[in-house]
Order: sequence, then C-alpha cells, then structure tokens
Amino acid sequence: MKSLFRVAQAAAIAGLVLTAPAAFLPVSAQNPARESAAKTEPLTIVSKTGPKRFAVEVMRDDAGRSRGLMFRRHMAADHGMLFDFERTELVTMWMKNTYLPLDMLFIRPDGVVSRIAADTEPLSTAIIPSGSPVSAVLELNAGTAAKLGIQAGDTIEHPLFKAR
Repeated sequence: MKSLFRVAQAAAIAGLVLTAPAAFLPVSAQNPARESAAKTEPLTIVSKTGPKRFAVEVMRDDAGRSRGLMFRRHMAADHGMLFDFERTELVTMWMKNTYLPLDMLFIRPDGVVSRIAADTEPLSTAIIPSGSPVSAVLELNAGTAAKLGIQAGDTIEHPLFKAR
C-alpha cells in the first residue's frame, strides 16, 4: 500500500501523470483508510492450549467473499477474515491478488475446524480445497495456527455457528 503511494508521489514530483482511473485500482488503493476501518466482530478459537481471541471481518455476500483479503498488504496479528458460505458444501479457495500469506481454517456448521491449510502461497491461483463440506473459512496470518497451537478439531465461537 505504501509503495503505491510512493510511486504516485515520485510520479508527481517528476511531473508524470498516473493514468489508471480509480475504478481500476484495488478498493484499498482507492481508499487507504478502508483497509483499517472495516467493521470487526469478536471470534474465539477454543483449543487444547486455551482460548484465542480475534477480531474478524465477516464476508456474508458474494461480493465480499470474492474480494476477501485481495490487495491488502497488512493484517494485525489478532485479526482475521471469516467467510460465511450460508450453506454447507465443499469449498475451494485461492490466493489470486492476495499479498498476505495466510492460514485457512475450514469450519463445519457446528464450529469445529475440519482442516487447516497453513502458510498458503501469496498471489497463487492454486486451488485450496476444504476436503470435506464446510460452512465457513477463517483466514489468519500465516503461521498463526502453528504458533498458537490451533489444530483441526478445535472449536470456533462466533454467532455464525450458534445460529445454525
């Protein structure tokens, strides 16, 4: 994000004009405050090593699920993104236009983590499968699951799972 602004500043100093209209820039580049101003909800992962608390953005519609963490350059250590798929099914994810390496926790409707895809590769179009039917995916910074001892079988506490 900062590098985009440095390029713009350098271009302005050199008298150059950047021609990309805002509509073609990532949402976070159009509005840098948006990246840190998103509404979050509390989420707790209950593991054998104790509860782990996070603030998560919840993607509840197709547009939000499609955008996800694309184009973001930073996410706080205690933050994440929760994708609500509104039904239980096999799910596939990818990292296209996602600069942050992530841990993806695939979650069943009862809130139990069924699988963790650790340290996913940024900017990759490789398909990351859920492996079994899930209703949600939680994305955390890469390495978080290992560092905090989060494993398949742990439980997610969030209103999304109480409602099912």
